[in-house]
Amino acid sequence: MNYLQALANEVEAQLAPEHRPDDRGHELYRLYALLVLVRGEETSLKDVHDAWSTWMVAEQPNHPALLPFNDLRPEQQEQDRPYLEAIHRASRSDEGRETP
Repeated sequence: MNYLQALANEVEAQLAPEHRPDDRGHELYRLYALLVLVRGEETSLKDVHDAWSTWMVAEQPNHPALLPFNDLRPEQQEQDRPYLEAIHRASRSDEGRETP
């Protein structure tokens, strides 16, 4: 297993089961792993939404939440919170690991 997939698995492991997408979520976890690598604990709700939107374009291109983050209602923005927290936890657990 490569380092990116291992990190994607770590993000998934940090999520409560009710927040995990079905078997189509593997690509989404890789996008979240990229956020761990490039933004770490500085990842924002907007970053999470943008990663989710990138994934959703392939899954459901007409999804009603495919809007810029600031155009979402506050309660819609908060739906990204569990993923943000998982990314932050994965970032902390990834500290000190060397990547190739």
